Amino acid sequence: MAQMNMAQAINNALRIILKNDNKVLVFGEDVGRAGGVFLITEGLMDEFGKDRVFDTPISEAGIVGMAIGLAMGGYKPICEIQFSGFSYLAFNQIISHLSRWQFRSHGKFRMNVIIRMPNGGGVKTPELHSESIESYLLATPGIKILYPSNPYDAKGLLISAVEDGNPIIFLEHIKLYRYEKMEVPEDYYKVPIGKAKIIKEGSDLTIISYGWGVILAREYAKISNYDVEIIDLRTISPLDENLIFESVKKTGRVVIISETHKTMSIASEISSRISENIIEFLYAPILKVCSIDIPYPPSILEEDYLPNLEKLKIACDYIMKF
Repeated sequence: MAQMNMAQAINNALRIILKNDNKVLVFGEDVGRAGGVFLITEGLMDEFGKDRVFDTPISEAGIVGMAIGLAMGGYKPICEIQFSGFSYLAFNQIISHLSRWQFRSHGKFRMNVIIRMPNGGGVKTPELHSESIESYLLATPGIKILYPSNPYDAKGLLISAVEDGNPIIFLEHIKLYRYEKMEVPEDYYKVPIGKAKIIKEGSDLTIISYGWGVILAREYAKISNYDVEIIDLRTISPLDENLIFESVKKTGRVVIISETHKTMSIASEISSRISENIIEFLYAPILKVCSIDIPYPPSILEEDYLPNLEKLKIACDYIMKF
């Protein structure tokens, strides 16, 4: 075991993946010589060579298009989009091609592609550097979306992703890269895709989230008078409905945290599934703590725009007193 933050855990996972499989290639803007804007790929080019870890031109559509072509040729590309907001330029490749080729070809062409993206806000960045794109992607069949909240899960999910054989978007919240350290095995291990985790058991209400939202839920649980149960989704698509439903049946009250816009959000989808399947177990309305339905604002306003502890407290108080 070693103490690692999320940046170190992802770097360690990439090192293991590259060592274990010579079909894996890592590439993107500045990921080679510079080690990436967040230093996630630091040292990998020196260790594995510039034929396997390399820089690309500044073209997000080109990066994803090249990954699709390499996958058709039997490679396992792990490409990085420098910030998730830049991926809008690659949406045609992701939605029109990456998500469909396995389906179109009846499995002849495996899209064993991972696209890593720093995601989320709260760090006072320029425009398009703090986007939360997961709800756009959730509406696209054919891709899986992973979003870890801690170093251990980040490493284990990334290793699982490269062995999954399907196109995967791997989102990494910017604030989590160096937020905390925890014990992480230095060797190979996997965290299952599609399986959420209860990180705190409780009986009064269920808080469901992922990424940085899990940190908000943990901080709220420390100061709350309620017995809070917290679910870390870990995988956004496919959702672990069984675990969600089991928890909601127990507590009868639900708050969902998502950094995406409230309308048509992941929180909306979870709320819909709960309502369709187990509405009879609810004691109160399902509440969503999300970002406001406006474009991401200037950094001076982002604290009011994003989910925060005060908004979460108001939501939990409301459903507990309903």
